[in-house]
Amino acid sequence: MAMIRQIRGQVLSVGVTSAVIEVAGLGIEVRMSVPETLSVGGEARLATHLALKQDGMELYGFVDVLDRDFFELILSVSGVGPKTALSILRRAPRTALEGAIGKRDLAYLTKVVGLGKKSAEKMLVELSEKVGAAAHDDADGEVFDTLVALGYTEREARNALQAVPDSVDGKEARLKAALSARP
Repeated sequence: MAMIRQIRGQVLSVGVTSAVIEVAGLGIEVRMSVPETLSVGGEARLATHLALKQDGMELYGFVDVLDRDFFELILSVSGVGPKTALSILRRAPRTALEGAIGKRDLAYLTKVVGLGKKSAEKMLVELSEKVGAAAHDDADGEVFDTLVALGYTEREARNALQAVPDSVDGKEARLKAALSARP
């Protein structure tokens, strides 16, 4: 079976959940967790995963090869399909997810990522041995709790945390960035 592991071309359009990339004259739709990182008219180089379904194929794209590899690791959890795996990557950065899984942080997966308890437990059981404890600190969990205490709904708190760049470190800095992300 042929696998498409990378795609490079001009960005024709960017949507909420996908982008269309022109490759050799074809407009190829690529589902992404962060399509907003691309700009129309610019060039994109994405690591990809091709998912075969009964009704066709879907191509999933990632700016970073490590994100694609982690997406494929999430797919190895029984009962998790590509749409669910992509949704998980939309809600939290890969490094934080790896750290939470490595540390068996059920609270992070349920509160910050928004997984149900059974799904989060299944992910911890099936992936904790495959994922080392990365540099996840409990900052996002504490920031999440603080945002909710300040009156954010859980969804608003998750969205605000998602808007904080990975480069922002430390609880106070992440809280400040999350507070400034609220519309």
